[in-house]
Amino acid sequence: MLVETELLSEKIMSYQAATNRYQDMVYKRCGNSGLKLPFVSLGLWHNFGDTAPFDTARDMLLRSFDLGITHFDLANNYGPSPGSAETNFGKVLHSDLRQHRDELIISTKAGYHMWDGPYGEWGSRKYLISSLDQSLKRMQLDYVDVFYSHRPDPHTPLEETMGALDSVVRAGKALYVGLSNYNAAETRRAAAILKDLGTPCVLHQPRYSMFDRWTEEDNLHVELGNLGIGCIPYSPLAQGLLTNKYLQGIPSDSRAADGNNPFLNAEQVSADKIAKVQALNAIAQRRGQTMAQLAICWLHRQASVCSVIIGASKVAQIEDIVAAQSHLNLTEGEIKEIEYILG
Repeated sequence: MLVETELLSEKIMSYQAATNRYQDMVYKRCGNSGLKLPFVSLGLWHNFGDTAPFDTARDMLLRSFDLGITHFDLANNYGPSPGSAETNFGKVLHSDLRQHRDELIISTKAGYHMWDGPYGEWGSRKYLISSLDQSLKRMQLDYVDVFYSHRPDPHTPLEETMGALDSVVRAGKALYVGLSNYNAAETRRAAAILKDLGTPCVLHQPRYSMFDRWTEEDNLHVELGNLGIGCIPYSPLAQGLLTNKYLQGIPSDSRAADGNNPFLNAEQVSADKIAKVQALNAIAQRRGQTMAQLAICWLHRQASVCSVIIGASKVAQIEDIVAAQSHLNLTEGEIKEIEYILG
């Protein structure tokens, strides 16, 4: 056991960040702010909690940084178990990336259920500030770069929720604030309150992909452009559906084959969707890309999109997505063809 501990310690101490990490990465400005993010950011929603191998999670975090990914996105309840993704991230940050803290953008959120009782979820001042304090302890940080309200609270005055975001910035616990899962009308109201308080909203994190286009139907991108807020979509690959994995149906080791997976089930992988992915993949192949790379490029056609949050279970997946930066823009003809396929 002592030998294993010494070997792990030696491995941790041996990390040296790649000197060319900023050479190729594309960085985009978030709305009207001074904040710039890599065109893809790494999300720790899955595969970084207690049930995932720590060494694999560490390898993905460090390889991401070596590739120029400076933004790591978390939330208080990421795991499983809730909070464990922040704890594990804090370990890697403390042991490997501590000297690079000022190069990193670290975000977290609060809004979904985290602990029992009336103050363990939603958007009260009590919950949001308490949650951020807990997140900072788990990650061994004095502050985060971005703190989000993870979802709108229908029972708490929006002024209270936005006031809490303003407070954490003034207390030095966060540099910027953002919204997640707010619709266009809610975003407009929240942004106006934050502007009056003197703490502008810089980022909006919605669910958005080729197969989930509610943000377009809601005119959210137009609203974000008018407000000068950057958009950073999550679930860009529709839980893996917009990859090469489902081209021939449902693999036995996939999320859709897992009857207990709440995010993607066999019913969602319809014959129609598989046919669409196959047609989209033909466009990707013509561009010399994978299906996943094309899906990321398609999101970046929106002027409001400054970065896209990707998930990963292995280093190779991150490397594949990052390679899309060499051919990021779509032609008008390709956009029209994709629109026709998506119907």
